[in-house]
Amino acid sequence: MTAIAVLGSTNMDLVAYVPKAPRLGETVTGRAFRTVPGGKGANQAVAAARLGGEVVMIGAVGADGFGVRLRSALAAAGVETAALRTVEGPSGTAHITVDDEGGNSIIVVPGANARVTGLEPGDDRRIAAAGALLLQLELPLEAVLAGARAARAHRVRTILTPAPAQPLPAGLLAATDLLVPNEHEAAALTGLTEPHRAASALLRDVPEVVITLGAAGVLYAARGRDPLSVPAPRVRAVDTTAAGDTFVGALAVALGQGRPVPDALRWASAAAALSVQRPGAQDSMPTRAETDAFAASGAAS
Repeated sequence: MTAIAVLGSTNMDLVAYVPKAPRLGETVTGRAFRTVPGGKGANQAVAAARLGGEVVMIGAVGADGFGVRLRSALAAAGVETAALRTVEGPSGTAHITVDDEGGNSIIVVPGANARVTGLEPGDDRRIAAAGALLLQLELPLEAVLAGARAARAHRVRTILTPAPAQPLPAGLLAATDLLVPNEHEAAALTGLTEPHRAASALLRDVPEVVITLGAAGVLYAARGRDPLSVPAPRVRAVDTTAAGDTFVGALAVALGQGRPVPDALRWASAAAALSVQRPGAQDSMPTRAETDAFAASGAAS
């Protein structure tokens, strides 16, 4: 089984479903509202666990009702939560608007996540025992950097999702093995909107890059190798909220199993395609059996 550590955020997603997202200053009437566990770190942890990974979550929740639910949801998915601390104050929240085309816009309020400023005793050991460390940017950068450096010291593969997009310290890039931005994040990091050019620019700082392109699939680039484009399965999107996190969790599992990169990318794309056909974040994430069946059916090609 692939051992994966996740150092990242846990949020309660407050999701409003609307026919069309409001413009600035506009009020619209929603058709539904849900509170569902989310957060990029927790989402990636749940995705990896459902897809067969042995996952430990490192982070924090608040001393509130949301914190109880967030911890419970991770445990129910098979994620180890001993390193998920409870701190005073509110848990993180994400305020999400989902339109009828499946698109979304998100405002994240960090809450307890902002209290994670470094590694706690035992975290270094947990990272050292993993085959990969998944990182995102919904925690303070000093914590992300500490995790990446610990992974590098123990020769653990570091997979970084640079979201929300922001300038990255040179030290963090130097400790990153695989960078997985979406096309908007890649453009923000490089100033280049064309994915192949953006990937080439990012390879100056990291050895491997996967740029996710939504319905257009993914672009993989690595130093000394030709770029590889993998199309996305054609499906009807209902809610794209956690598609990127599902992809990263699946990719970490596939690479940890030693799958060739093209196969790993296709399998992770199949998992993401299944997730967008269901509402919610963690609720939408497929199991390994579902992903294997979808990938084998030909629907994912």
